[in-house]
Amino acid sequence: MNLAAIEIKAFVPARQLADSIAFYEAIGFEVPWQSHELAYIRYGGTAFLLQQFYVPEHANNFMMHMLVENADDWYQHVKASGVVTRFSARLGAPEDRPWGIRDFTLTDPAGVLWRIGHNIRR
Repeated sequence: MNLAAIEIKAFVPARQLADSIAFYEAIGFEVPWQSHELAYIRYGGTAFLLQQFYVPEHANNFMMHMLVENADDWYQHVKASGVVTRFSARLGAPEDRPWGIRDFTLTDPAGVLWRIGHNIRR
């Protein structure tokens, strides 16, 4: 019996799928496949599924975490991308967290909260 898992993907909600796709592309994600209800969103070896599904209570309580090499570089990259102005995204400054991560927050057009960070020594 082989019970190896290959990967786990979250289904991330989108209020307007096209807007959310444009948001993720603006910060460097690729969209190798999409339909009118679902999109495969990828950055390097990481990926998730973006779905045309929006319930405010769900989207506003949905959180994703992306572990990166350097949160400060990513923060500058996101800031320079223009998504804050173009998509009215909320962007929080990088901070060292007591749980051993330096991260910043980014909220996508549907209200999904991202924490993008790197490990630090406690």
